Amino acid sequence: MPFRIAVIPGDGIGPEVITQGIRVLKEVIQHTGSDLDFETYDLGAERYLKTGEIIPDPIFAELQSADAIYLGAVGDPRVKDPQYAARLLLRLRFELDLWVNLRPSRLLAPGLTPLRDASTIDLVVVRENTERAYVGIGGQFKRGTADEIAIQEDINTRKGVERIQRYAFELARERRRTGHRGRVTMVDKSNALYHAHDLWQRVFALERQRAPEIEAEHLFVDAAAMQLVKDPARFDVVVTSNMFGDILSDLASELVGGLGQAPSANINPDTRRGLFEPVHGSAPKHAGKGIANPVGAILAGAMMLRHLGDEAGANQIEEAVMATARERRTTKDLGGDLTTSAAANAVLERLERIGSSRPL
Repeated sequence: MPFRIAVIPGDGIGPEVITQGIRVLKEVIQHTGSDLDFETYDLGAERYLKTGEIIPDPIFAELQSADAIYLGAVGDPRVKDPQYAARLLLRLRFELDLWVNLRPSRLLAPGLTPLRDASTIDLVVVRENTERAYVGIGGQFKRGTADEIAIQEDINTRKGVERIQRYAFELARERRRTGHRGRVTMVDKSNALYHAHDLWQRVFALERQRAPEIEAEHLFVDAAAMQLVKDPARFDVVVTSNMFGDILSDLASELVGGLGQAPSANINPDTRRGLFEPVHGSAPKHAGKGIANPVGAILAGAMMLRHLGDEAGANQIEEAVMATARERRTTKDLGGDLTTSAAANAVLERLERIGSSRPL
């Protein structure tokens, strides 16, 4: 049976980069034997502006049954509803309980980092994906007056904190088996956010006891941000809360060349559901110009293949992307001069060479 992939091209540059990502996936599975059945869903700003619908319930039921969701981007300046993006993307994350957000940052080629002395960066931020301020609990009182009060609740559950930290330690164990350092850095702000992050501290202490073979450290979020710039090689697996993970993973992406080449995965390791997307967002000012970097979407496709069990295909895509980055056969943001489709063509050419040089 083929894996059913629900494709949501989305807004802005989303359809452009997802088109290239699918081209790459179709090429690599010819060599690995995986079977993917892509089904595209008309969800995004165009539908919302015409019908007022974001995700109709019958379509949401279909998305729930998919083996994976491949998402381009969400966000359009024509949509004035500030909740639009949240009601699409966050609904998928929360109602599918995609509690792990994985954001790897790997230096694809020397010279892409703005750091002077960094020769290698290879880390992954494990971000708790369904709690904290992003749940939307709160309100406003006396809005628009001098006495206005705005409250946003910060939700941390024992279940949520335990499962994300346990996942991070398991990931560090897996990465150590593949030659990585296998070190966990837990990031919080427990010196100021005592009630919420005391829970993170207590759980972290227990997880360190459960996995004494894993090197582990704790950093406050401000110190972690400074150390990411000062010594990114210090980090391997960073585990943190929803908001801090959002910020630190964007910083880490900039350190390896920018958001254009940054992939992400939203997964539930228990149900095996997953949503895979580039980090860069919809970038509406670049839409339709053929200049968007497809690498984030392509690498998100590699993460999807790995999640579905095709390790060989994921590795081939990553190898091809790194080769084109070293050759500067990239879009302008990574130092090249190629269009979106030409940059994907360069990856495809590399994949064909990789596939023809290996036995089936």
